[in-house]
Amino acid sequence: MSEILNSVNQRTQLVGENRLELLLFKLNTKQRFGINVFKVREVLQCPPLTSMPRLNGLVRGIAHIRGQTISVIDMSLATGGKRIEDLSTAFIIIAEYNSSVQGFLVGSVERIINTNWASIMPPPKGSGRASYLTAVTEIEKELIEILDVEKILNEISPVNTDLSDDVADSLTVDNQQEKIIFIADDSSVARNQVKKALSALGLNIELAKNGLEALERLKEIAAETGDITDRVGVLVSDIEMPEMDGYTLTAEIRNTPELKKLHVILHTSLSGVFNQAMVEKVGADDFIAKFHPDELATSVQKWFGNE
Repeated sequence: MSEILNSVNQRTQLVGENRLELLLFKLNTKQRFGINVFKVREVLQCPPLTSMPRLNGLVRGIAHIRGQTISVIDMSLATGGKRIEDLSTAFIIIAEYNSSVQGFLVGSVERIINTNWASIMPPPKGSGRASYLTAVTEIEKELIEILDVEKILNEISPVNTDLSDDVADSLTVDNQQEKIIFIADDSSVARNQVKKALSALGLNIELAKNGLEALERLKEIAAETGDITDRVGVLVSDIEMPEMDGYTLTAEIRNTPELKKLHVILHTSLSGVFNQAMVEKVGADDFIAKFHPDELATSVQKWFGNE
């Protein structure tokens, strides 16, 4: 099953073109789900799992894979469904989020589809706060659901959003109190994590749920003053977002005269050596891996109001 994934170098050609590839899988029902291939290290049939005391109830056990010990999360249980019973026919998706490696237990793995972020839409309104969806898309007249993995991981092991005392005491944004920090992220959990971490700066914060929403709002703000930097000090943007990804958002900002001076920090759970090259290609000012509150706050302070 590992052959389903090609080399990272081949897939980086999609990055910056507002395109992505989704690995499709099922849990306990006929519903198909998708995960960005860039998050996936390996797919394999479920190996023997070792039970450990005091594991979170959503973690089915520990797998020993290629010399590494990996927690295996039952994705059906994690999203409110029934546990996956037959491990002999199940699969594990080995993925990397926020600089750590996890195993996601799924019922079956199908194929990879190539699509466009413009066709990835926010979840339907009314899905509620309890929804574990971060986006949906339609493939061959079938709805594909994309899970908010960051929400799932945060429920199992909550992220610490507090700044260290040394960093909190050193933060200053002199004479910039009237400006705002703009945050774009499709995960409600991630948006709130960033907002909490940056609240120590004592600045106004505005939020957007995806790149397109952020771009439209930034243009509205810029239309009031003629230059976005009169009102916005810095943009902190996720990379993976419905409708418009963070790379495309950054490129659009650099190609729009009234926005091009805005400092952009790309903040993402994506990992890989290609990221720094992409940051330079689209013209972002910084790249911060999720989730390191001290590093993020220090970067925001560095670029805030820095002409």
